[in-house]
Amino acid sequence: MVACMTAISPSRTSKLPGHRAGQFGFTLVELILVLVVTGILAAVMAPRFFDRATFDTTSYSNQVTALIRYGQKQAIAQNRNVFVRLDGASVALCYDAACTQPVTAAAGKNSDSANTLARCGNLSTWACEGVPNGLAMTAAAMFYFDPAGRPFYPNDGNTSTFVNRLAVQVTGGGQTRVTLVEQETGYTR
Repeated sequence: MVACMTAISPSRTSKLPGHRAGQFGFTLVELILVLVVTGILAAVMAPRFFDRATFDTTSYSNQVTALIRYGQKQAIAQNRNVFVRLDGASVALCYDAACTQPVTAAAGKNSDSANTLARCGNLSTWACEGVPNGLAMTAAAMFYFDPAGRPFYPNDGNTSTFVNRLAVQVTGGGQTRVTLVEQETGYTR
């Protein structure tokens, strides 16, 4: 019996669909198309990455929310009123309506930025944050949390006239971020 053997060529490569044998890489059309798409994306997205006001708006809005929440927690923990001053230039926490008794910042120090120091009486230990340049903040001038954590306006007696949620808007870089303080519960989001 004679065995029949066939030789298998080891140099043969698999053929890719739409390509000739031995052809690898990108075509000129594919390369140009990728460059055009990348250029369009860069032209549209690059300004967003280099506009600091866009990032400052989100960052400062988050700081406002955190400070208001901290004020409510301080009022409950210390069983006393904590006033939240929103004057358009800063957000600050105080133990009295005149802001002569500042609340100490949660970490013992605020952001210590030039705007914060200028707008918060050069006190780096005060729970106060100044509005960064290029941003605007709108809200009621002042309110306070009672020892139960409920929001009141400064002239309220035993009954709160805080009947609607309070909206604190931070605007800049083409966007607006809103922090809401709910009536009765003081929940801040």
